[in-house]
Amino acid sequence: MKIGIVIAIERELESFLKSSYEIEELSKGNFTCFKAQIGNHEVYAIKSGWGLIDAAMATQYLICEYHVEIILNFGVTGALDPSLKVSDLFYVSKTMNFDFDTSMIDNVVKHQYGDMKDQFIYLDQGLIELLKTIEPDIKEAVDASGDLFVDKKEDKQARFNEGCNVCDMEIVAIARVCLLNNVRCLSIKCISDEYDGDGSDFDKNVRTSSDKAFRLIDRLIKTI
Repeated sequence: MKIGIVIAIERELESFLKSSYEIEELSKGNFTCFKAQIGNHEVYAIKSGWGLIDAAMATQYLICEYHVEIILNFGVTGALDPSLKVSDLFYVSKTMNFDFDTSMIDNVVKHQYGDMKDQFIYLDQGLIELLKTIEPDIKEAVDASGDLFVDKKEDKQARFNEGCNVCDMEIVAIARVCLLNNVRCLSIKCISDEYDGDGSDFDKNVRTSSDKAFRLIDRLIKTI
């Protein structure tokens, strides 16, 4: 099977690149991805860059260029719930685009895409159940994604009040593109900055938290 991994930034990508696998660099146009054999699968990892547009582009590129059947995402995330701590590990069950709102003109609620049943995009339940067989105690995350690094408490509280407990800048775009292409999708996130933290917490914890998320992604791929 061909599996794609979309990773936002270089410091997260390092977790993949420093693994023990033999990695081949593949470049085409403005895109560079990294191929490895993990278990029985060809795995193609790409660094998308920050934000929804770049994440969507990278996801579609892996689907079109390498015909991947599953897209995985791993990396770090910010806590919207004060009880969550650095290094807490989660799977994302559903994600919301907090920048998206057509409720003033369409028969939808705030943040809801017209073809969805509510404001969330749901990730692949089969992959979630498989993940639970290898990491039974993993926690569930409901993610708020948007083109904003959420560090202000009033913004964190607003997203929390909408039913989310973590935030990032990519997964809703990845999940949306996968949905439209009928490609299975799963995201594993590790807390890098707590509710009371700021950008400096992210810089301090991004590598260790990313490493922890990648180790679980690696185990999952070998189980698929």
